[in-house]
Formats: sequence, structure tokens, C-alpha cells
Amino acid sequence: MSLKIYHDNDISPKLIQSKKVAVIGYGSQGHAHAQNLRDSGVDVVVGLNPERSSARKAEQAGFKVLAPQEATAWADVVMVLLPDEVMASVFEKDIRPALTAGKALAVAHGFNIHFEKVSIPEGVGVFMVAPKGPGHTVRRQFELGSGVPCLVAVKEADDDSSLALALSYAAAIGGGRAGVLQTSFKEETETDLFGEQAVLCGGLSHLIKAGYETLVEAGYSPEMAYFECLHEVKLITDLIFEGGIANMRYSVSNTAEYGDYVSGPRVIDDGVKARMKEVLSDIQSGKFAQDWLNEYQNGAQYFESKRASEAKHPIETVGAELRARIQFPKSERLVDQSKN
Repeated sequence: MSLKIYHDNDISPKLIQSKKVAVIGYGSQGHAHAQNLRDSGVDVVVGLNPERSSARKAEQAGFKVLAPQEATAWADVVMVLLPDEVMASVFEKDIRPALTAGKALAVAHGFNIHFEKVSIPEGVGVFMVAPKGPGHTVRRQFELGSGVPCLVAVKEADDDSSLALALSYAAAIGGGRAGVLQTSFKEETETDLFGEQAVLCGGLSHLIKAGYETLVEAGYSPEMAYFECLHEVKLITDLIFEGGIANMRYSVSNTAEYGDYVSGPRVIDDGVKARMKEVLSDIQSGKFAQDWLNEYQNGAQYFESKRASEAKHPIETVGAELRARIQFPKSERLVDQSKN
């Protein structure tokens, strides 16, 4: 295996316990990091504009809330858990002025560091601790005595002190209970963006909609199309999650497995892979990152229009009606906090 993997018997939260940590943001990841760190004996404050609703949530959870610049000045380690599109502006205005030599800057996604959207002052160590799961899962698994796998990286390859701090931080939020993989900012950022766009979000959502539309246009009921093309996705992905693609193929019927082999390549063919390579190229070159930042900075009109139109797709209406009338198995909500 090419990536080094650490567990709790390799790493310890002792180093991060000796530091003061400011968690900037109290959204999905922010609330989980702050609470897990505190429960691991780390001195934590939350950095937010006190007027934000998330600041009130942090205060209700027992945290001291300081303005980001004040929190940065207080801390030894500053973990920035803000959306990619706003991090650079907040960093420049509220974090960088107080980020003095000897402090450490941390992130949970390499976007702004890898694509050089922020300028780090001299003498500041930079590391990443990226849990491979949403914040509510990071918190819940920690409370259950388990953890979510984490990726760690340092900006400078020979920065052993930042790597030690990253590993200790990962241990404190529960990552060592599951496994902590050492990677690089480049690899984490580019693979994360590609996975989201080509497979997990973009690829999957459009595959589901295309299947649904194909069945409905052929005269089948929307309800049956919903069950076959959307509802059962969880059943299949759970099998894949538990034991890989081979486990899924072992668990389904022989008919389904045969259909996988003969029809899957007809839908996902070499043309799809070629277009995936184009997506990856845009990510690697920084084009996607700049396009997204430009979109956000210019009012996000395309983004908001697509969000609105996609929410009106018939599959959403049919799904809402079915979920209101049928008792489906409960699952954890993926979004239980604000995004910042």
C-alpha cells in the first residue's frame, strides 16, 4: 500500500493538548472538530462573527466565541473550517493579520492552499486534517467510541513538526480510531474535486435522473422509476461500502450481476472515461477552482438558478410524495448544520 496509515497506537492527542486551538467556523465540520477536540482535553475557542446564528449555537454548546481575528491572535493552531468560496476573503481580512510566526494554520480541505488563493505569512506551519465523512458523522462516531478515517498532509514536505501536529490533531478528533492516511495537498484536493464531480455528486445524480427519465418516457409509472433508479441506490452503495464492488456483486442476484457485466459498459463506456479525463484536466489546471470562485464572486446566478431548477425536477416531487406516504428505514441526515 502506497499511503502510510496511522492508528491510535501510532499517534497521540498529547501534542495538540498542549496547544490552544481556534476553530474558525461552526458548521458541519466546525461543530464536530470543536466538540471532539474539547472532549479530548484541548483548549478550544470558536472564531466567528458574534452576530451569526452559528455563533449562538457555539455559545449554547458551551464554547467561548471570539471574532476570527481575536481568536487567531489567541490561538497556537488556527483550524479554518469555512466554505472554499469564502475562505480567501475571510483569511485576508480576519486571519492573516493575526497569524504570526510560530503559529500553525490548519484546514480540512486543500482547495485554497493548493490553488494558492491565500498567502501564508513566513514562519507559519500549514497542515491539513480532512475527515472522510460529514461533520455529523465525525461527531457521532466519536461519541460512540469510534472514528472516521482522516487524511493528513503538510504544505512543506519536510515539515516534520507540522506533520506531528496534524497527526495529534487527527487523533484528538477520533481519526486514529479508524485510520489516518498521509497524503499531499495536491492529491487530496484534486481527487476530492474529481470524485465529487465525476462520480459521487455530479455523476451519480445525473445517472439517476437519466435512468428515471428513460423509464418514465417509456411509459412506466414515476413511482416505479423512482424506486428502481433512486431509492435502491442506498441498498447497493451500502453493499459496496461494506465490502467493495465484489461484495455487491456477490450479494445481488445472478441476473443482476450478469446485467452489470453486459449493460454497465454500454452506459459507462470509453467516451465517459474520456470526458472524465477532461473534468480532471480542468481540476488539475486550476480552471475549475477559478471558474467556481468567479461564479461566486459575481453573484452565483448560474449556481442559484441550477439549484432552483434541479429542485423542481419531477423525481423530487415523486420522491417527496412517496416518502410522505411510505415508512422508509431511517438514516442519519447528511446536513444537520449550516455550511459555515
